[in-house]
Amino acid sequence: MRRFLTSTSPTNVGDYLPKPRILCGSRLPIASSAMVMVVALLALSGCTSAKVKLGWKVQLDKTPIASIHASLPKGPGIAPGDKAPLVVAVTSPDGKVLQTEGAGHGKILWKDLKVTTTVVSANQKGVLTLPRDPRISDGKMAHVTITVPSHPDLRADLDISPRYDSRFIVDFSGGSGSTGFNGTDGIDGTSGSMGSVDPNSPSPGGDGGNGTDGSNGHDGGTGWDAPPVHVRVSFRAGSPPLLQVGVTAAGQQSFYLIDPQGGSLTVRADGGTGGSGGKGGRGGRGGSGGVGTPSGNRGREGSDGRSGFDGSTGRGGSITVTYDPEAKPFLTAIHLSHQNGPRPAFNEEPVAPLW
Repeated sequence: MRRFLTSTSPTNVGDYLPKPRILCGSRLPIASSAMVMVVALLALSGCTSAKVKLGWKVQLDKTPIASIHASLPKGPGIAPGDKAPLVVAVTSPDGKVLQTEGAGHGKILWKDLKVTTTVVSANQKGVLTLPRDPRISDGKMAHVTITVPSHPDLRADLDISPRYDSRFIVDFSGGSGSTGFNGTDGIDGTSGSMGSVDPNSPSPGGDGGNGTDGSNGHDGGTGWDAPPVHVRVSFRAGSPPLLQVGVTAAGQQSFYLIDPQGGSLTVRADGGTGGSGGKGGRGGRGGSGGVGTPSGNRGREGSDGRSGFDGSTGRGGSITVTYDPEAKPFLTAIHLSHQNGPRPAFNEEPVAPLW
């Protein structure tokens, strides 16, 4: 989901086409009728096939490979709920290295590889995901195996350590209030009737009609209240020490494992923001006076409606933190947000391991 040998060709098509412009779904620059014809012919066999023909991608079943290697360019670990792109590199017998598309910015197609995982999961673009629930990865080593179906003798293995020094967030804040309806615009006044400007028989023009007033905008709705939240914190000794945290609210429960040396958990129970008030309707324009001797007066402009008031903020939820005495020195890793709500309550008492 994240962003991102050469076959011989008797006509060397790639020499005539600007590589940055030939993309799936993009417009082709009009350089010559011959170029357009070549691109159209390549498109008939699919965009991937066209890229292979142009040498921008390779097919591993037609590529000699001496070795294969896998790595995580963003670091060796991955935190619960996070994603990490995988890069696979193959080396040919002559020492040339090719990498996968996507994060590797290379020519190897992921569809030519087979990725098998434990603990983590992988999508079709080589992006790994560690489950959000730390109970699944706690104490385990994630593992990835990459094989090449067209070269069954090749295999790359990669161990991935779950990491818990990340900044986790759980949000139970109330929803925003509804936006107020806009007021309706006033109706324009009618034009005055025509008089006469004939010097022999002058008559005055009629006055224009008044525009009607615009109606007021409706007030925005009140923001939703956040629910009460209960946070439990248990301590696990070790190197590094870890905090087991359970968060319960609105019938939902989630768990977190935090390395306080760089990691944190932010619990939000803010009141929802009020909805925006609707705009007042525009007053109708006064009708123009009719032409005559004298001409009629223009009608009065209608008044604009008042804009609605923004809704008030909902109430923040009460947050209660129950922590084990051994976890007290590390509570700075727990951050609480409770806008428009009561002050959090802290209870120190023994808390057994949460799993």
